[in-house]
Amino acid sequence: MPNNLKAALWMLGAIASFSAMAVAGRAVSHALDTFEIMTYRSLVGIVVLWVILTLTGQWRQVTRRSLGTHVVRNAAHFTGQNLWFYAVTAIPLAQVFALEFTSPIWVVLLSPLILGEPLTRLRLMSVLAGFVGILIVARPSPDTISPGLIAAASSAVFFALSVMYTRLLTRTETVLCIMFWLTLMQAVFGIIFSAWDGDMVAPSVQTLPWLVLIGLAGLLAHYCLTSALAIAPATVVVPIDFVRLPTIAIVGMLLYGEALDAWVFIGAAVIFAANYANIWYANRR
Repeated sequence: MPNNLKAALWMLGAIASFSAMAVAGRAVSHALDTFEIMTYRSLVGIVVLWVILTLTGQWRQVTRRSLGTHVVRNAAHFTGQNLWFYAVTAIPLAQVFALEFTSPIWVVLLSPLILGEPLTRLRLMSVLAGFVGILIVARPSPDTISPGLIAAASSAVFFALSVMYTRLLTRTETVLCIMFWLTLMQAVFGIIFSAWDGDMVAPSVQTLPWLVLIGLAGLLAHYCLTSALAIAPATVVVPIDFVRLPTIAIVGMLLYGEALDAWVFIGAAVIFAANYANIWYANRR
């Protein structure tokens, strides 16, 4: 089987997993706040990774030499994921996913500060185009700006920070090590913030299956995406990943009666073009 076809199959798994996580997040939002969702999602991840590390005998990969970077990376991801879970309950799913696609734009903009990568003219143009896409998706006005919209746009910034610190970690740490500290630290963060108001809600018979789905889908989505990038270039993977938008738009229409907004698709296409131009430039170099 050609590698590009294998990558496409992995990406179908990632698209299904991301979509399932959004639906499951909405399903439990009536009973749990985002901190509680993150806590239980992380606990599921800890169990899964514990089993994998034990069965494969790979505990030696889990080191403590970069704990400071792990803390910063996981704090950024924890913040972004909480904002994302809030956004999927507050605005149409297609709008959430469209704004999430701006994360690579923020990576380009912030990389000179964190990774020391140059901000070239083409990269700056891709950033500007990405922001035009954001304006098209959000169409900011006193009537359209909402906490959900701000949360979705902000989550992309924190996801970008998470990506950049992950790049730093991959220079010295394995994927299993990064994933282990991700799930463990985010479970700790979740417990602290969930108990802040002194009223942490335990999973019920109705919410537990959804929480397990969130935990498994989160791990599977990133595993599928990483596997696809390992066997095919980003110029192949990223266009397939863009299929997430029409997929979640159809899911939102069928399950929640959300209208298909043409402006969301137009803005997302501009954001995609900006991201793709940056990837093309990086591959050419």
